[in-house]
Amino acid sequence: MRHQQAADELHAESQARGAVVSHARLILAVVIAAAFLDVVDFSVVQVALPTIQREFLAPLAESQWVTGVYGLTLAGFLMVSGRAGDVYGQKRLFLIGIVLFTVSSLSAGLAPSLLSLVVSRAIQGIAAAMTTATALAILAATFPEGKERNRAFGVLVSILSAGFAAGSIAGGLLTAAFGWRSVMFVNVPIGAVATILAQRFIARNGPRAASKRLDIPGAVTVTAGLILLVYAFTIAATDGLFTMQAALPLGLSVLILAAFLAIEYRSKAPLMPLAFLRRRTTLTANVLSLVVSSSAGALIVLTVYLQGVLGYSPLDAGLAFLPAAAIFFFVGGWGSSWLMNRIGLKRVLIISTAFVTLGLAMLAPLPVAAGYLGILPGTILWSLGASIGFPALAIAGLSGTKPGEEGLASGLIQTSQRLGFPLGLSLVLTVASTFDPQLGLTGFRYAFLSAAVLSAVGLGIALRFRSESVPAFVERATPERGSVAERGEIE
Repeated sequence: MRHQQAADELHAESQARGAVVSHARLILAVVIAAAFLDVVDFSVVQVALPTIQREFLAPLAESQWVTGVYGLTLAGFLMVSGRAGDVYGQKRLFLIGIVLFTVSSLSAGLAPSLLSLVVSRAIQGIAAAMTTATALAILAATFPEGKERNRAFGVLVSILSAGFAAGSIAGGLLTAAFGWRSVMFVNVPIGAVATILAQRFIARNGPRAASKRLDIPGAVTVTAGLILLVYAFTIAATDGLFTMQAALPLGLSVLILAAFLAIEYRSKAPLMPLAFLRRRTTLTANVLSLVVSSSAGALIVLTVYLQGVLGYSPLDAGLAFLPAAAIFFFVGGWGSSWLMNRIGLKRVLIISTAFVTLGLAMLAPLPVAAGYLGILPGTILWSLGASIGFPALAIAGLSGTKPGEEGLASGLIQTSQRLGFPLGLSLVLTVASTFDPQLGLTGFRYAFLSAAVLSAVGLGIALRFRSESVPAFVERATPERGSVAERGEIE
């Protein structure tokens, strides 16, 4: 009888664990679907932009806001969205984000004017910030630190990397076959399905932060400061970093962000406790994320080089990055988690920044006579480094977070990544135009050289990286109910 009872208990436990694993995979699929909407939407609209411009008879400067405003609101609302998830519940904010993204996609597809389209895109950016900031926090609560979380993050990055390429292809096909409005409408059924699955399978979780109120003054100042900062870097990429058009919003953003720090210092329930930012692991991970993301800005310069110097068509220039896309999909998706599980986070970060630095240094000479083969080795090395680096940095940014800090950590690390790209692009183009005002071959070479120097600084930071990880599995356990991963608490 006792043997039978023990066998029944083992069978029940095995079934429960199987259900938890199955639900965890479904949660990962839902998170990927929501994040995929953000990635695909950006590249899809980029391809459809010329058609949108022609329909509304808008100047290029005005039509660029269709993509520009999305990036501004997305970057600006990441931090506050992550913290709001901690205060009000990650699942609640995630669902609101998906619904808002779906509705704004529908309104964008029905937009009667360019202004209404831009407004819808701004709302899409806010919604994407909600889902993106809470997505990593949900994964952190679903998968305990270690192999399972590393694998989940690796799969997420590989799918999102493929999303950029898929978005470009889908954007071209949909725009040619059904018009640009179809690229907005395609989000609606995907968003509807993701909402249903998220409501069904993502674990119910209430507020986890110590404070049950959101720091409104802090939220307003950090959002306004970040939007101005991204705007300044975006303007600097075309007009130069030291022009009045870029310097004015940059100065305003510095003042507003300084006010944010002052507010946080005095607040009893701060949006971002300054002690959190002072943690060595958190600070190092975010600085490294900023540096590695900045190097991606140099790759935009490479597309200009391919078309302006080597004479590639836009299609040929896009196809030239297929090897890099494949590396991000396969190496970033599975190689990064495999490496982290075997050699540790610090070594992966060192290898990543070393490859990124070496790849950019190899691109600096830009031998025109060698053509595409002259840039291929450097591009491959950069892709190898960046593809294993981005998942590792996401892991590092969430490493050792305490209950109620997952959203804050997620919003912060993703804000660093979003800021890095326009910052890197503005820096390398400023350096290039300083040495070569016409932005010819000499300017391109200095652009990659400056990016390599910046990445070398990142390598130095990675060498001094020290993880202060605390097992999330243990932190989330309670004597009465067990951990989230153990319980498989499904609504």
